[in-house]
Amino acid sequence: MKASPVFSPMLRKSLFVASLAVTALSLANGVMAQTPDFKPSVGQAGKDVVWVPTSDVLVGKMLDMAKVTPADYLMDLGSGDGRTVIAAARRGVTAQGIEYNPDMVKLSQENAAKAGVSDKATFMKADIFQTDFSKATVITLFLLPDLNLRLRPTILNMKPGTRVVSNSFTMGDWEDDDTATAGEGGDCSYWCIAHMWIVPAKVEGTWQFNGGKLTLKQKYQMVSGSLETGGQPASVGGKLRGDQITFKAGNAEYSGKVNGNAIEGTVKTGAQTSKWVATRAN
Repeated sequence: MKASPVFSPMLRKSLFVASLAVTALSLANGVMAQTPDFKPSVGQAGKDVVWVPTSDVLVGKMLDMAKVTPADYLMDLGSGDGRTVIAAARRGVTAQGIEYNPDMVKLSQENAAKAGVSDKATFMKADIFQTDFSKATVITLFLLPDLNLRLRPTILNMKPGTRVVSNSFTMGDWEDDDTATAGEGGDCSYWCIAHMWIVPAKVEGTWQFNGGKLTLKQKYQMVSGSLETGGQPASVGGKLRGDQITFKAGNAEYSGKVNGNAIEGTVKTGAQTSKWVATRAN
C-alpha cells in the first residue's frame, strides 16, 4: 500500500484555495459557454432583406383577402418569426414557412409549439429561390419589389386560382386583383397595405368557338382580341380571375371557366342567356 503524502497546514490551505479557484473558473466557463436565447430585432440583416415583422392585424387582413380555408395549403416565403404561418394554422390551414435564418426557424417552431399548432404549422430552413412551392394554393410574402419580380415568373406558372398576398410591395406592371388596408393606429402603424393577385389561367391564342373563332391576347389577367361569328368580327375586352374568364364582345357578355384547352360558360345578350363552348385551336 502506498503511503499517503503528508502536507503542512500552509500547503493544505494553498491547495484548498487553488481548488476553489479552479471550481469557480469551471463554473464561469460553463455559464459563458451557454448560448443565450435568440431574440430577433427589427432591422436585423437577412440573406436578401432586413427583418421587419408584419403586424398581426395585417396578417389577419391578408388571410381574409385570400379567403383561406382548411382545404388550402399556405406557404410563407421568408417566414421570419412564423407569425403568418401560425395565424393560418390557427384557422385550420396546413401552412409552411420558408426561412433562411436557422435561428428564426427554431424560434418559429417554438412559437408554433406554444400556440399548440405544430401539427399544422411547419418551418423549413431554405432559400426561397431554390424552393419548390408549386403545391401551395396560397402564397404570402413581405419582400422587396425586386425580389417579387424575381419570383413573378414562377408564380405565374402556378396553378390558376393560386392566391398571392404581399405586405406593401407590388409585382411591377402586374396589377393586383385586390388591395386592402389594415388601418392606422393600434396594432398597425406602418406597412399596413396588402396586395393580392390571383394566378390567371393561360388563354392566349386561337379558340374554336361555336362555329366561329375567338382570338385572345393576354397580359397577366387582362384579355383582349376578337370574336368572329357568322362572318361578323367583334372586339373583345375582359379579365381573368384565376380560371374564371369574363369578357364583352359587341353587345354580348360572356363568362366561363377555363379548363386547360376548353372553356365553357354562358353568354348573355339582352334578356337572353345561352351556353357557349370554346376549344383551343393551337
